[in-house]
Amino acid sequence: MNKIVFFALLVPFLAIGQGYQVNLQGQTQQGMGGAGTGIMTDASAIFFNPGGASFINRSDIQLGITPTFAKGEFTENATNVKASTDSPVGTPFSAYGLFQLKDSSKLKLGLGVYTPFGSTVEWEQGWVGRFALTRLALKSIFVQPTVSYRITDKIGIGAGFIYSYGKVNLQKDIPLQGQDGEYASAELDGSGQGFGYNVGLYFQPTNYLSIGLTYRSQINMNITSGTATFTVPSSVEDKFPSGSFTSSLPLPQVLTLGFGIKPNDQLSIAIDANYVGWNAYDTLAFDYETNTESLEDTKSARKYENALAIRMGGEYKVTDYLAIRLGLAYAMTPVQDGYITPETPDANRFNYTVGFGYNWNDKLKFDLSFLYTHVKREGENLETGLNGIFKTRVLAPGISVSYNIY
Repeated sequence: MNKIVFFALLVPFLAIGQGYQVNLQGQTQQGMGGAGTGIMTDASAIFFNPGGASFINRSDIQLGITPTFAKGEFTENATNVKASTDSPVGTPFSAYGLFQLKDSSKLKLGLGVYTPFGSTVEWEQGWVGRFALTRLALKSIFVQPTVSYRITDKIGIGAGFIYSYGKVNLQKDIPLQGQDGEYASAELDGSGQGFGYNVGLYFQPTNYLSIGLTYRSQINMNITSGTATFTVPSSVEDKFPSGSFTSSLPLPQVLTLGFGIKPNDQLSIAIDANYVGWNAYDTLAFDYETNTESLEDTKSARKYENALAIRMGGEYKVTDYLAIRLGLAYAMTPVQDGYITPETPDANRFNYTVGFGYNWNDKLKFDLSFLYTHVKREGENLETGLNGIFKTRVLAPGISVSYNIY
């Protein structure tokens, strides 16, 4: 029997950020292209810049959700046969609480709970890439307690500890057929956790200019006791023993420089530059509890490269109650030619956004955003031989509610 090597990815099929990064952590910022490091608007500063959170002069609670509608399509170059995804709606959410101990306090304490990764991609039955992937479901939650302190009227610093927890379920077919003509299949199911931090510096030299600098550390999501289940013909069951596996996925470090510009009381402009350390994702390895001549531990090359993203947008206050927002982001892909996968068929892309903010009263505020992006990538995976054109279209409307405690 020919040796069959089993490998997979623990990443979501979303084309909103670079690679498998998803940038949906604040509705105000989403309306402005995802920029929010150099301009402080609400409690989501816990994520965007812990140093600037100390410049939010109120205690604030915010809840938000961004349903994501992603549609993928693949056209094989050799045959022009098409396949598409039939994936459920993704529901990334965020929840922030920012509190000051007393009025005008320089010290702020905060807690952020958000989902930077989380989606399900499901390809149609019998598609040409079924030996690479048929279904992938990923859920993750990040919890970030945060401290922010305003050193002077112009400078703030802050830091947050991050605990991350995630679950993954991955399914694919195996190129073995039973007597009924059905292909064998494999399912990997597991959970993992990791730890990291988010630090920020905020500088507001004038009322018209503010500057932010943040660093989010790399987090290694470790699966220490996953379960691998193989459904194969009885004649080869001993070649594919079900059991446990271990693996790890790096979530890359991110360095961001941001600017906030306020030409007047009505207009605010935000510009962010993200440098993402994707080169940490060089190899994906799986270690199976039991190995056979057909089921070996695997090391699958990914060869991601560090990449840059530029995000910019603006907000205009039409009245004291209504604000409108527009944004644009350009993200360079970390995925090199030869390493394109059906989970992240990534490419350089533009994200287009629009948003609205409405103050119901002095306490209650609603924010809406809408994101659209379209990605096209053609190429071959050198390991699997999958060769063709991937197209991905994403629509992501979002809403959040903020409540000013005092």
